[in-house]
Amino acid sequence: MSCVDYKNRLPEVLFGPEKAPAALRLHIEQCSDCREELSALRSTVTLLNDWHAPEPTAYFDTRMAARLREERSAPSMGLFERMRARMLFGDRMGWRPLLVSTLALLVLVGGGTYADLMHQWHHAPQAQASATILDLQSLDRNAQVFEQMDALLQDDGSGNGSNSSAAALNP
Repeated sequence: MSCVDYKNRLPEVLFGPEKAPAALRLHIEQCSDCREELSALRSTVTLLNDWHAPEPTAYFDTRMAARLREERSAPSMGLFERMRARMLFGDRMGWRPLLVSTLALLVLVGGGTYADLMHQWHHAPQAQASATILDLQSLDRNAQVFEQMDALLQDDGSGNGSNSSAAALNP
């Protein structure tokens, strides 16, 4: 065992030397640091044993009763004063669930707002093009279809190209 382990077991020697293991007592005899620590603990325990609580003065009970009467006769605190006193002097553990819930709500609302903004940003509506531009884009996309129709109309052989197209379209 190391010195730290032995120092953690020093109260065994201090409060029950006859019950302390022999290995612990042997280590204390050999180790000067542990011996000094044990003597410091003994002096602290001696000081605590010699200390006596001071006796209250003769007027203690009278003054305490007067203070209690003052507190009872004082007007009760309002809601905000009680909340302030609780925040300053009370147990803050009661506020922890409320604060955690509020933080979680803020994270959810903020994350949802951010996600919605990103969704709108990535899928922003494009500017409306004019009808002419849309027709030209349609012609570009369907150029192959129009070429095939023109080829079919020319293969039909019923007159010249412009009249045959019109005749084929209007039976």
